[in-house]
Amino acid sequence: MSVAHTSTVDTPAGPFTAIVASDGAVLASGWTGDIALLTPQIHPSLMPSEITHRNDLGDVTKAVVAYHEGDLTAIDPVEVRQRSGPFLQHAWDVLRTVRAGEPVTYSQYATMSGRPAAIRAAASACARNSVALFVPCHRVIRIGGNLGGFRWGLDVKRWLLAHER
Repeated sequence: MSVAHTSTVDTPAGPFTAIVASDGAVLASGWTGDIALLTPQIHPSLMPSEITHRNDLGDVTKAVVAYHEGDLTAIDPVEVRQRSGPFLQHAWDVLRTVRAGEPVTYSQYATMSGRPAAIRAAASACARNSVALFVPCHRVIRIGGNLGGFRWGLDVKRWLLAHER
């Protein structure tokens, strides 16, 4: 039986909830107060048998608060755990190298991920990312600066990009 914990933090961009495995790795996160919007994003092989509420998730909560208060690198060392095929796994690792304040286009992201022609696959990696913020898919935009999509809404994405400038 695996137990995970969840907590919600109020942020300037809205409520931010994380689901964290017992070893501290983030399994799912996003700007919502409803874990029912997060649990479907967890790969079945990683799904905990129980999720309990905690007021504080230790290092994860500290990183979320610090990031929203201006320490844009506070999220970098947080361990995450999500599962998919080799390309998506690699693409998610690559996303963690995109620095705050330096957004990339979907085509640049595809190139960084080793498949320059796979722009749709790169966009799919962003869309299927279950650990928003920690794997910063909000840092990928369309050519010309258009925001593109974001599971948690374009207002949140806009806020995050402005915060990181």
